[in-house]
Amino acid sequence: MEIELGAGTVEYTDTGGPGPVVVFVHGLLMDGSLWDGPVAALAEHRCVVPTLPLGAHRHPMREDADLSMPGIAALLAEFLECLDLRDVTLAGVDTGGALVQLLMADGAPRVSRVVLASCDAFDNFPPGLTGKTLFLTGKLSPGLFGLFMQQMRLKAVRRLPIAFGRLTKRGDAVSARWIRPLLSQAGVRRDTVRVLRAAAASPGILVEVASRLSAFDRPVLVVWAREDRVMPPEHGTRLAALLPKGKLVEVADSYTLVPLDQPAEFARLVREFTAG
Repeated sequence: MEIELGAGTVEYTDTGGPGPVVVFVHGLLMDGSLWDGPVAALAEHRCVVPTLPLGAHRHPMREDADLSMPGIAALLAEFLECLDLRDVTLAGVDTGGALVQLLMADGAPRVSRVVLASCDAFDNFPPGLTGKTLFLTGKLSPGLFGLFMQQMRLKAVRRLPIAFGRLTKRGDAVSARWIRPLLSQAGVRRDTVRVLRAAAASPGILVEVASRLSAFDRPVLVVWAREDRVMPPEHGTRLAALLPKGKLVEVADSYTLVPLDQPAEFARLVREFTAG
């Protein structure tokens, strides 16, 4: 499915149905397929999964689109409004969790519950060696950025700590698909460089956001990978303690991308959380 929003065309999937609505938010250089495993296991829910302009999208955004972190968070809010989604459980991982925090800090009126899985938080932005390397590549021109990213065609490069190696144990086949749009489309490369440059220009944005999260009074499930080497486990503890209705759950045998490494466990946690 596709929807026209202020920034451009956004693709999404929607399983439909009358069950609890869960909207899943992916991270940088990822698309909605990140969530395929949990969505398949949540047949009793209405699962809505947009592919945001974070580098693996297939439709370039308009040239005047705001591709800063607040701009993409506003695009996500517009998406919820245009689909008239209410009483939403909003789930985000990696950069998607940062976008969810931005919405929480602004009130998120359509959101009744939040799941924050291993994600950028506090001063961990850009996150770890992976994020720092990616932000550095954003200094390149879109053309040179595309040439640099050609290396990601190789599994050995994708599995490096500076790429997806510390993000997922088991998701290489999926991550290989994520990079195809920016390798083949100049407009997507342009968008991705703009996203990276805008993010790099606001290194303290999540510190400021954290100062406002204590006002978010709805239930929040913080799901953190016990073996995470990109998002510090202590940040999961801090987030859960900061939020008035926060609860922390740790997941074993997973890196940052819990939906890829432990999809059944992630779905179970979401199911229990929405039922509660």
